Amino acid sequence: MTRSPLFYVGDKYKLVPQLIKIFPDNISNYIEPFYGGGSSQLSVSAERFYLNDINEYVIKLHLFLLEYSTKREVFFSRVFDLIDYYKLSCSFKNKIVPTELKKKYPKTYYSKFNKEGYEKLKTDYNFEKCSDMFKLYLLLIYGFNHMLRFNSNNEFNLPVGNVDFNKNVFKALNDYFDLQVNRSIKLCNCDFESFINGLKFDENTFVYFDPPYLISMSEYNKNWTEEEERRLYALIDKLNDKGVKFGITNLVQHKGKINNIFKKWSEKYNVFDIASNYISFNDNTIKQNSKEIYVCNY
Repeated sequence: MTRSPLFYVGDKYKLVPQLIKIFPDNISNYIEPFYGGGSSQLSVSAERFYLNDINEYVIKLHLFLLEYSTKREVFFSRVFDLIDYYKLSCSFKNKIVPTELKKKYPKTYYSKFNKEGYEKLKTDYNFEKCSDMFKLYLLLIYGFNHMLRFNSNNEFNLPVGNVDFNKNVFKALNDYFDLQVNRSIKLCNCDFESFINGLKFDENTFVYFDPPYLISMSEYNKNWTEEEERRLYALIDKLNDKGVKFGITNLVQHKGKINNIFKKWSEKYNVFDIASNYISFNDNTIKQNSKEIYVCNY
């Protein structure tokens, strides 16, 4: 099981073992219209991968990492030089937070230690008009909940997180480089329907949908509406009519809310319960009373 080095909100890393057992065998074209961090794709075997996300920075980061999949020494050299320059902690290289600070802030010492350097990194990145992908990647790693958030002026505006560059980040990057380097991958940045309508399908094509969840409250889902939800299911029905295999994960219920649109639509297809223990990224201390399911037509 491989985790995406983006550690992205909504990532399916913990669900992959369940999903892979349900995904079809012998996939020719693996298609993912809501790519995000990409942990699902990293665990799939296919001949070709067609991947899309509406967030341009998500796609830019994937393109950036793919570019360095054959130049990882250059990549890590630049990353560690920037970490040193901004005086950020790096537990992977044993550049750790002082013991005194850990004692004073036992639960938030990373954020306390890294705040000054992180703010300078963010200022420099925004001053350079978001052109340095190395800096953006580090903002993602050291930022709150590993999110990507920009203001109306296209400036990165996420606060520092209580995290650092550790062995898990290093492993995720190397696993990503190892897996992706020889794969046939096409990345797109457009609306999910436009993306799907621009593709061709054969009998072994599989489309996996992991859309924003209508009834959860996170930054990732804020622009997703009931209109978008209905448009998605109409599109999937058209794929089904063409004989294209699909699968979709979504929440049926969460924190007392029920997604009746999804629930009613799913009754036409095969439904599998997913043991997700969904955790809200706005309150990651509480496991919510949630039910997540996987729906497919095969």
